[in-house]
Amino acid sequence: MSIPEGTHSIGPSNGSLKVKTGREGAAAKAGHDLVLGVNSWEATVEGGDSPSIKLTADPASMEVIEGKGGAKPLTDKDKADIKKSISDKVLGSSQVSFQSSEVTDSAAKGELSIAGSSSSVSVPLNVSGDKISGSIQLSQKDYGIKQFKALMGALKVSDQVTVEFEGSL
Repeated sequence: MSIPEGTHSIGPSNGSLKVKTGREGAAAKAGHDLVLGVNSWEATVEGGDSPSIKLTADPASMEVIEGKGGAKPLTDKDKADIKKSISDKVLGSSQVSFQSSEVTDSAAKGELSIAGSSSSVSVPLNVSGDKISGSIQLSQKDYGIKQFKALMGALKVSDQVTVEFEGSL
């Protein structure tokens, strides 16, 4: 199914943008697989003869929605520390952005900028009625992001993260 004709605005009020992380290293059992929600973002989706997608997101608005695994449950302090680390050590203050160069019924190709570095990506899309969704795996290294480490490097956030989005058109 193709994107419905017209200009469609998507954001936290009618969609979601999430980042899923894993863990690795000798102390991986102590850490958590995280689901992070982005609370400040907007996307413009154009349907019709020249479809396009543009998205911007504020990395400082990311918050822990869920932490799976780990030696003990995440506390509110842990969640606040993770949020601070994302802003201070991992992503910085640069806006995350995506600008399509080509959009088909099944993918959006374009430039993704994260932490001041850009790369061409192809994001698989699913359009069903007035809903759009997609998911892409990204390597942090491709954007110059160093894996977050704890416990003297024995616990690391996996290089591969999954970004998922959905919204109502």
